[in-house]
Amino acid sequence: MRLSAVLLRAADPDKLAGFYADALGMLVWEQGPNRRVGYAGQDADLLLMPGGGGYVHDGGQRYWKIGITVPDVDLAVAYLGKKGVEVSDPKQFLDIGYMCHLKDPEGFVIELLQHDFEGDRPENAADPDDPFADACIGQITLRTGDITAEDTFCRAQGMRLLSMQDVSQYGFDLHFYAFTEEVPPNADLWSVENREWLWKRPYTTLEFQHLAGAQFAPVPDYRGLEVQGLNDSIRDAFGDPVRPG
Repeated sequence: MRLSAVLLRAADPDKLAGFYADALGMLVWEQGPNRRVGYAGQDADLLLMPGGGGYVHDGGQRYWKIGITVPDVDLAVAYLGKKGVEVSDPKQFLDIGYMCHLKDPEGFVIELLQHDFEGDRPENAADPDDPFADACIGQITLRTGDITAEDTFCRAQGMRLLSMQDVSQYGFDLHFYAFTEEVPPNADLWSVENREWLWKRPYTTLEFQHLAGAQFAPVPDYRGLEVQGLNDSIRDAFGDPVRPG
């Protein structure tokens, strides 16, 4: 089993695919009217489907973002700046990771997350001329008010919980699941030690931002997930579709 795609509706899949290819170094495949974009590894792709165009992100929605993990966020930001892409200033967010954010041309949120914490990055971690050469779609992030229901669903599909991260000063915690047999270095899944390990994984994790008891709105332009190895289409704990890859 493999988390193989997140499905998003776009006003212009061709144009949006061009952005991901030119700015973020992704490959593009045609699938009928859809455009599939992603990196060459075992991580998930973006399946861009026609029919969107009214997407506006807000914090009350179920779908949040994708996270792209890279060896050197600063080089990635400098590279995007040369292409005229607006990106927030990178910073170390608590004991979570060194990151920044941007939006694609249709408003979908992208997080750039460095493999190592600020100050831990090795020298010459990436090529300044090709900072996305070793990039990976590391996270697909959803919001939830009921992590117990999400946990039950994920485990029923064969996913493993890899990390839990307390962000209580902002009122939430984070939970990361993946189709993998790997075991984090520290058996305490709340441990900070596991985080830089997690940002280096070559596969995509399903990340939940958990705000206990909160209610979230569905997002029409988020069309669910694709899982390679799934036999039949199902619905997740929120009711969004999960389809075979």
